[in-house]
Amino acid sequence: MALVESQIMKKGSPIIGFREINYDGRKIDLEEFYTKKLICIVFTCNHCPYAEASWPVLVDLQTRYRDDAFQIIAINSNHSAREKYPEDSFDKMLSYANENKINFPYLVDENQELSRAYNAVCTPDPFLFIFDKSASSSFSLFYHGRLNDNWKEPENVKENSMELFILAALERGEAPELSYPSMGCSIKWIAKDNHSK
Repeated sequence: MALVESQIMKKGSPIIGFREINYDGRKIDLEEFYTKKLICIVFTCNHCPYAEASWPVLVDLQTRYRDDAFQIIAINSNHSAREKYPEDSFDKMLSYANENKINFPYLVDENQELSRAYNAVCTPDPFLFIFDKSASSSFSLFYHGRLNDNWKEPENVKENSMELFILAALERGEAPELSYPSMGCSIKWIAKDNHSK
């Protein structure tokens, strides 16, 4: 598995809309969540160890900040590679969501156009958007980077980076002076695409 780092999106970039299929078969439109204050879009998958380690963190964040108008939306970026990575197939997403008690939408990026639009490159690759009255899309990028500083040993995490930026966006804390990219397995692109595989 190739380890790659996220390609940082410029702060203030507008959110990119979409309408994709959830793991339970429902079509979900991003605009359904435009009543929220914060939207965290995470490109991820089932099989990558970095992605697997991120699920408990994401479920916990959604649980604790739900009442603060915070919403996570996960997107399976690897669905098109299901022949090589069958555990990332749409058929596996329902059982995976249930087993991991996922409490937010988990969508499939069938043709990977959404992953490309966000320039997502790894799993997980999280983007935190904040409601912005001055932005034409109503939401602009507040943070794009790692969830924390130790994906492998959660008991040894010293900086919960995403949570600190959430608190800063809610005006309940200071954001870290420095931000670091997320890292994980490379997104498995469609074979005919010229992206790295």
